[in-house]
Amino acid sequence: MKKNSGKRKISEKISETIMSALAGIGVLAILFIFVFVFLRALPVFKESGIGLFISTGFERQVVTAYGSAEPLYSFGLLGLITGTLATTTLAIVTASLIGIGSAVVISEFAPRPLAYSLTSLVRLLASIPSVIFGLVGVIIVVPFISSLFVTTELQLQYLSRFQITGRGLLASVIVLTFMLVPTVTALSADAIAAVPKRFKEAGYAMGMTRFRVILKIILPTGRSGIIASVILAAGRGIGEAIALAMVCGGIGLVPDLSLGFVTLLAPVLPLSAAIMVNSEGAGSQSVSAALFACAAVLLLIGTVLSITARAVNSYMRKKIGDAA
Repeated sequence: MKKNSGKRKISEKISETIMSALAGIGVLAILFIFVFVFLRALPVFKESGIGLFISTGFERQVVTAYGSAEPLYSFGLLGLITGTLATTTLAIVTASLIGIGSAVVISEFAPRPLAYSLTSLVRLLASIPSVIFGLVGVIIVVPFISSLFVTTELQLQYLSRFQITGRGLLASVIVLTFMLVPTVTALSADAIAAVPKRFKEAGYAMGMTRFRVILKIILPTGRSGIIASVILAAGRGIGEAIALAMVCGGIGLVPDLSLGFVTLLAPVLPLSAAIMVNSEGAGSQSVSAALFACAAVLLLIGTVLSITARAVNSYMRKKIGDAA
């Protein structure tokens, strides 16, 4: 008996050591990525300074740096940053409304066999490669926007500022929305399903309707998981490159709200798409540093979102625990 107990302890110790080593390797790999990216972007951060975040003209600067014999490290990412935030914010708001609503229908209204089928379909959609969404955007979304909103008069009116072709902020938001909806739906459905049945039964016992039970009990109780799903989806949206590069228009303009609806038709260039579009110029020392600067900003945004998701999740769980 003691011999078996000793073998079990040795086995557990070995397992713990292996898991700790693997966790340490993961942490070191993440630290290496951060250090490597920021070191490669350091010349741009030094040369551009605060101007990197408050000036525009990234496309022109890349062309100039690529054709210059001397390294040029002065770049402006304002248009790329605002394009990223505008695209992701609009997409995540729309995807949250659709995704959370879909999760409620799947978890609370759909019959069990149908709910199972819908859940499987949602998870399948979440696994579709982003290039497929980009292809659908090019073939369907962009021509639809062009035929519905773009006219010759409108193109001529804004020709001196940018070209209106159907590729732009609106197309990017639509494509990104459909990419994020499955993520929000799947994670929100899991959060709703985790709400204890006794909470719902208590609501029904008090005479509440199903709608009020959902609105006042289920969603507030599962909000930690729901909020986390939205933040994680936003992280994916910020890092999306291929699909957005196919429909964004490829120009890092700062969205001008004074143009009204035309702002949605104007071209944009998110940070991730800018890296992909200009990857052929990475052989140039200056362009490579600029692309790593874009990557560094993306890493910072992703880190903030990840920390926020964990903090919100911990806070909500603690709050629910205190209330219970």
